[in-house]
Amino acid sequence: MRPQPTRHNVNQEMIMATSAAPAAGPSSGAAADPKRWLILAVVCTAYLMVGLDLTVMNLALPSAQEALEFTDADRQWIVTAYALPFGGLLLFFGRLSDLFGRKETFLIGLTGFAIASAVGGAANSFGMLVTARACQGVFAAMLAPACLALLTTTFTDPKEKAKAFGAYSAVAASGTGLGLIIGGVLTDGLSWRWCMYVNLLFAGVAFVGGIALLHKQPRTGARMDLPGVLLGTGGMFSLVYGFSNAADDSWSTPGTWGFLALGGVLLAVFAFWQTRAAQPLLPPRIVLDRNRGGAYLAVLFVGTGVFGVMLFLIYYMQTDLDYSAIVSGVSLLPLIVLTGVGANVGGVKLMPKTGPRPLVTAGLLLTAAAMAWLTRIGPDSGYATHLLGPTMVAGLGMGLIFAAVLRTGTSGVAPEDAGIASACVNTGQQIGGAIGVALLNTIAATATTDWLKSNVQGQPTPEQLSSASIEGYTTVFWWCTAIFAAGAVVSALLLRGGPLPESEDTLAGSPAEQPETTHS
Repeated sequence: MRPQPTRHNVNQEMIMATSAAPAAGPSSGAAADPKRWLILAVVCTAYLMVGLDLTVMNLALPSAQEALEFTDADRQWIVTAYALPFGGLLLFFGRLSDLFGRKETFLIGLTGFAIASAVGGAANSFGMLVTARACQGVFAAMLAPACLALLTTTFTDPKEKAKAFGAYSAVAASGTGLGLIIGGVLTDGLSWRWCMYVNLLFAGVAFVGGIALLHKQPRTGARMDLPGVLLGTGGMFSLVYGFSNAADDSWSTPGTWGFLALGGVLLAVFAFWQTRAAQPLLPPRIVLDRNRGGAYLAVLFVGTGVFGVMLFLIYYMQTDLDYSAIVSGVSLLPLIVLTGVGANVGGVKLMPKTGPRPLVTAGLLLTAAAMAWLTRIGPDSGYATHLLGPTMVAGLGMGLIFAAVLRTGTSGVAPEDAGIASACVNTGQQIGGAIGVALLNTIAATATTDWLKSNVQGQPTPEQLSSASIEGYTTVFWWCTAIFAAGAVVSALLLRGGPLPESEDTLAGSPAEQPETTHS
């Protein structure tokens, strides 16, 4: 283990790093890539495809189940098969893109995702569809960190970086909602299979653009941390699998607590190993910085609570208000529009002046308020009176959050660490989503059952069943309120005040720089 640098040495090394890296930022006179805005469009197209597939199949599941004749118990695997490799392999592929080139990783990820989507669309059995979804998850884990890393290293001017991250944040924050809309439209208008085939369009456009626009990255000569890969990937896979089991079975089954315990142990050993490894998979300096660590935790809270909007709101609209799949999806359009507005205003206008702490804190508080507002729903609620307002507030809040965390989570890292820093942002979102589905499903089921026990004797009527379901939804929305509020408190305490230092946003930071920021 290398000795920790002293504060005097840290400052010396930072000065040396600045003078030794004249191409690190715009102040050094480095020429901007003339194709950078086209690269942004290509990266956003690819990441939109990845985000869509987190939810695009949700509304298509009943149709796919009828066509392929699989059971209700098997249905959850269409979603879980995508989430497991996506969450488990992010750290590995994030570092792989750093070591072997982001252009290569990006193009391979696009090709594999397109092939898996074509196979899934043509699936004639449950096993074929699940395998295709699992392969999509693998290549999504390859694409997601490469996309954000490409954006981080392509834009160096602070003002242009703000605009680029504003656009990317809008795509990242609205992808799951757009997936529900597109899934509803394609399922009702064409077939569930087009929820898979539509990826060929996104992948084709992004692949052609990637070939033409992206530059090859020089190899670093570093080696992959194989023990770290096994420990980190195993731990992440176990956590996601354990939470997925809890969402559909019980917290007391060995398939739940056993994998959660295994995941915790593996990740604890992984964290210890990263402090000893010569070339760690996830260098501790990446996560120990207050701003970056705060950004990763904020994404974790958002991933956990956002299912209160996306999952249970869709359930409510379809089962209690009798909305069709397409109407349910279109009802979320105001959320998506306000997410884009929040991301661009926050990223371009506010973030350079205020820094991440006010944006993340305000965004989480707005989303918490929207969740509390949703607790007013009832069996006969109108869209304009009960749903439109809170979904708009939630969209604005999420836009502000993503405008800040995506940029902050990759700020101040050396270019050779951009992939693994990007993977940490995506990992927080995936683990948060797995926790959210498991936790909130359990809470909703318990609240619904308790209501029926307290209010029904004998066979419940349809009206009583609806009231019981709504009790479950409103209980979930209160929990989501608490989750987002807790995230706001944590972010306000952890994130540093003021704008990101220009050196953090543009300088190819050195490892020596990180211990100082940890103790600030």
